[in-house]
Amino acid sequence: MVLQLRELFQIEGMRMPVEYQISPEELVDVRGYQFDAPVTVSGSLQNRAGIVTLHYTVSCTLHVVCDRCLKELTHDYSYDFSHTVVQSLQSEGDVYDTYLVAQHDSIDMNETAISDLLLMLPTKMLCREDCKGLCDICGCDLNEGTCDCRK
Repeated sequence: MVLQLRELFQIEGMRMPVEYQISPEELVDVRGYQFDAPVTVSGSLQNRAGIVTLHYTVSCTLHVVCDRCLKELTHDYSYDFSHTVVQSLQSEGDVYDTYLVAQHDSIDMNETAISDLLLMLPTKMLCREDCKGLCDICGCDLNEGTCDCRK
């Protein structure tokens, strides 16, 4: 979803709500994650004293496999994000990570939301924090019992 922000940059005090979903079909290029439901994006853009800020929440449901015991499960994630939106950067010294640049007075919310989400998702997916994993000799799930391999 591309948002046109020209009017927002010009009118102080203006607020623009952002509420939509990204379908799982649009996320097939995201490698390493299987989305079970649409990704929900909700929040707003606001011009306060000439400074445009974006505050939003991204929520998703992922189908994951535990990295230790290989159990399949679904897990819900929700993260809050905030960005200062600028029309352009003044110098080469400005840090691109500090600001969200609205090229031609627009931003691609899908790209922004998915980038932010992927940076926040855990790199190791676990069914639970204390998952014991599998025995490296017989493959027994150590969460469900013990084996005699280590004796």
